Amino acid sequence: QLQFVESGGGLVQPGGSLSVSCVASGFTLDYYNIGWFRQAPGKEHEGVSCIASDRKTYYADSVKGRFTISRDNAKNTVYLQMNNLKTEDTGVYYCAQCNTEGGIFLGYGLNLWGKGTLVNVSS
Repeated sequence: QLQFVESGGGLVQPGGSLSVSCVASGFTLDYYNIGWFRQAPGKEHEGVSCIASDRKTYYADSVKGRFTISRDNAKNTVYLQMNNLKTEDTGVYYCAQCNTEGGIFLGYGLNLWGKGTLVNVSS
């Protein structure tokens, strides 16, 4: 079976840090662009970050300088380190294939996404 499993979410205070992980199983992600997306309550989903197979990275303007995406192909895992978190960062974070033409969008071809992990930036 093919799946992404996200983990690491939780409650964090504004200004704090949190790291979330996305583990792929059933396939090798080496040659895929993998990204993080989020959806806040009552809002549409948005692309947060994307990392290409050559490790080139892309970020939404709202998180540039605060978030860092990375990948460890040997562990079939993509990470998102989130620093200086803001309440606006609250939402369910999930990973999926991404593309970066004109922004950070859900990728095409690999119809797979995770169930997400909740990040709640609050006191």
